[in-house]
Amino acid sequence: MNAFKAHDERPSPTAPKPLRAVVIGSGFGGLAAAIRLSVKGYQVQVLEKLDMAGGRAYVHQQDGFTFDAGPTIITMPQYLEELFTLCGKTMKDHVDLRLMSPFYRIRFDDGTHFDYSNDDAAMEAEIAKFNPADVQGFKNLMKASDKCFDLGFVELGAIPFETISDVIKAMPNLFKMQAWRSIYSMVAQHIKHPKLRIVMSFHPLLIGGNPFSVTCVYSLIHVLERRWGVHSAMGGTGAIVKALVNLLQERQVPIRYNSAVTQIRVEHGTAKGVELANGEFIPADIVVSNGDAAWTYKHLVAPQHRRHWTDRKIDKGQYSSGLFVWYFGTNRQYADVPHHMMVLGPRYKGLLQDIFKNHKLSKDFSLYLYRPTATDPSLAPQGCDAFYALSVVPNLSSHTDWPAITEQYRDAVATVLQDSVLPDLKQHVVSSKVTTPQDFQDRLWSFKGAGFGLEPILTQSAWFRPHNRSEDVKNLFMVGAGSQPGAGVPSVLMSAKMLEEVVPHAFAIHR
Repeated sequence: MNAFKAHDERPSPTAPKPLRAVVIGSGFGGLAAAIRLSVKGYQVQVLEKLDMAGGRAYVHQQDGFTFDAGPTIITMPQYLEELFTLCGKTMKDHVDLRLMSPFYRIRFDDGTHFDYSNDDAAMEAEIAKFNPADVQGFKNLMKASDKCFDLGFVELGAIPFETISDVIKAMPNLFKMQAWRSIYSMVAQHIKHPKLRIVMSFHPLLIGGNPFSVTCVYSLIHVLERRWGVHSAMGGTGAIVKALVNLLQERQVPIRYNSAVTQIRVEHGTAKGVELANGEFIPADIVVSNGDAAWTYKHLVAPQHRRHWTDRKIDKGQYSSGLFVWYFGTNRQYADVPHHMMVLGPRYKGLLQDIFKNHKLSKDFSLYLYRPTATDPSLAPQGCDAFYALSVVPNLSSHTDWPAITEQYRDAVATVLQDSVLPDLKQHVVSSKVTTPQDFQDRLWSFKGAGFGLEPILTQSAWFRPHNRSEDVKNLFMVGAGSQPGAGVPSVLMSAKMLEEVVPHAFAIHR
């Protein structure tokens, strides 16, 4: 099927009445889906539970600070650019993306650090600081990652796995990649120094996966970053959301806020529209859910309409980690802290075992420290800094009483930061806000408070992950982190692009 073209396909005055599409949720996946369906002639309406667009990319404005809820790491910007091209626009006229250098600073518990970038000479110099013998291992690892990129991303990444035959066709590639191995085991095959093994294997944590169990196919992230870089938007991630919302407004696609969908109405196995919390029914020819896939099936689709995604199957799934995020503003600046920084604790494998296997909240933790004011000072009052510190924690399977311990945990995070990279932090905090896995469940309707849906292990990827075209309900479609191909901004945008394959009638009307 031909790719989307940058032209308007709205119906002529004599054309049939356009088909109606309801999109549940206005995260990146929902906004991208709405744009694509609108360009192809659908009459689209977006329904958002919150008071603003963004979903997980919501923006908190507080005390003069702008706090991106996340995501904050933008890779493969061409998927965003394509949405603007579809609408006859150029993204750089609406979104100012800046290339990060370095991409990340990984700080170890002993104070040493590694600056990660796509500059080969700089990377080899960083590696040599820890173990010169690993420089060749790094080169070999990058070759193996290139192979995973070609076999897993180029050849398989855009396929909406809908049948077992799709899996069978993919098997040769999976064998060539040895996809049953974890990304950590793949890294360990080439890299010997324990700190460098962490540097080269931590990426799955950014999409809720355990490096010791997530398939090595995800080593392709190294290639995505090396080829296209890691970017951040001036104005924060929220500036990207705002630009996408503006595209929809120009296309006269309404977004209704404070409009929580409580049921997808199904008749004779076919989605007919949605019901809102206020009892209103909105009819539709197709329904696209950008909500958490597990929550969508378990709470929005009645059990009698679910032969595949039964409550039992949903409950037995292995879900991604939870996230504890402390947003804070300081009345001073920390100029030596880069835009993206990993502040690691004393343990790696043991901590991940507690998070993903034992479902136990440990006293120690590692942090992703985000300082957007390193690039864009306008996100904080003059002379101030905006931050968030993200701790990967167990999802709600841990039965942690977050309301009872939130302040204690936040203070522990503040203490670690104060003792490591933000001296005298506590006396300089002038704005503070916290999000826990409990908030992910209660506010974002994320099943088990998981940050990224099902964990991206091999047996929960591709065909085994919720399909973009529902296995249970006709004319119901899924986009977002919980569906194929998975979490991360590029994958979420790809899920919306996959509608081109799974909703063929949407792209044939009015031609």
